Amino acid sequence: MTILPDGGLFLAELDEQLLQPGTKGLPIAQPLRQHMVGVQRWNVLAADTSFPVAVLKTSSLLHNLGWMRAFCARYDVVLAPHGKTTMSPQLFGAQLANGAWGITLATAPQVLAAARCGVRRVLLANELVALADIRALLALLRDDPGFELFVLADSAEGVRRLSGAAAGAGIGRPLPVLVELGIAGKRAGCRTLDDALALARTIAAAAGLQLAGIEGYEGLLVSDDRAADVERVEAFLAQVSALARQLDAEGLFGGPQILLSAGGSSYFDLVARAFGAVAGLSRPVLPVLRSGCYLTSDHGHYLELTAELAAREGAEAHAADGLRPALEVWSIVLSRPEPGLAILSMGKRDASYDLRLPLALAVHRPGAVHPAALPDGARIDKMNDQHAYLRLPDGVDVQVGDLVGCGISHPCTTFDKWPVLLLVDDDYNVQRAINTLF
Repeated sequence: MTILPDGGLFLAELDEQLLQPGTKGLPIAQPLRQHMVGVQRWNVLAADTSFPVAVLKTSSLLHNLGWMRAFCARYDVVLAPHGKTTMSPQLFGAQLANGAWGITLATAPQVLAAARCGVRRVLLANELVALADIRALLALLRDDPGFELFVLADSAEGVRRLSGAAAGAGIGRPLPVLVELGIAGKRAGCRTLDDALALARTIAAAAGLQLAGIEGYEGLLVSDDRAADVERVEAFLAQVSALARQLDAEGLFGGPQILLSAGGSSYFDLVARAFGAVAGLSRPVLPVLRSGCYLTSDHGHYLELTAELAAREGAEAHAADGLRPALEVWSIVLSRPEPGLAILSMGKRDASYDLRLPLALAVHRPGAVHPAALPDGARIDKMNDQHAYLRLPDGVDVQVGDLVGCGISHPCTTFDKWPVLLLVDDDYNVQRAINTLF
């Protein structure tokens, strides 16, 4: 049985926990040790699980892990995948085992959860402002000298809070801080190069802190006008590169290398090319990509964007195929209340709907040999909390009790609905449980 590598993380506590009756997606009436999930011989298509159920296809995950590792090697960049996508220690371990430099996270509790599972390097890609959160992470650094943490700042007040806490925390090393360069009208980040330069000087002079690099997020520039997106992204990355040169010329960086970090899940190829070209500075540049959705991809938003990335890369670079969707949600047909309509046991509590509704992929009648692909006219056009409305063209045979497999668009807002997902092989045999720690 092929399973994911663990990257040396501490997963035994998860594997030994008792999964209780009522755990979403599991058909258990008695407590079950999590490590026993893989020996139950459940098969999703045989309707052995509860429905709805979220599954991850092992073959696609392994493919995507290898794809991204090869991509980073080709551009000589490193990957700190955004862990908020999955918040899954098992998936963090697989990413670290496949060459990830660290894990990116968004909140202090996420950092603490990752550290508890053995992650050793975290980029906190968000402003760390709340004093209780600052104290908690400084305590982590004090108690674990081998743990590395990089944080962001975009204001003098944020720097003051970090410095005031770090200076007396006894962590024995400066706290590495990256200046966040933002985009007008979007979320956090300095709005001008002059503001960023002034903030960098403040960080470099602050007690207990060290200017470690520059961070930005080009994913805020994604729109329906892809050609314009590319121009805007490249201009933004040029600003980051220019700022790095200016800060280096003033001798403001304090670490052994200069971190330049961007790269969401849409235009990370542009980031790799732009940051890989920054050379001739006083110390090595470390380009850090942060794509998180690459691991599972999806059947909608990101699948389309990475197909465009593949076109920019050229066929030779993608001879082994592009990223593959790995995440699906399967539900059961509860009702056929009228012609052309099937009501599914899956709703907003089970699948993302912020970047499109789920995509109906296949129908399966337990006992049949294989699922049948649904025609293009079959679509989900509405969801309630726990129901989906599947519209069907004339002549499509879907009955109460049939299973419907759906792809999703935007994995982030599907993972957070599932404390446990099931890892399956290509025949939908359940191999193990995967946890999330949101």
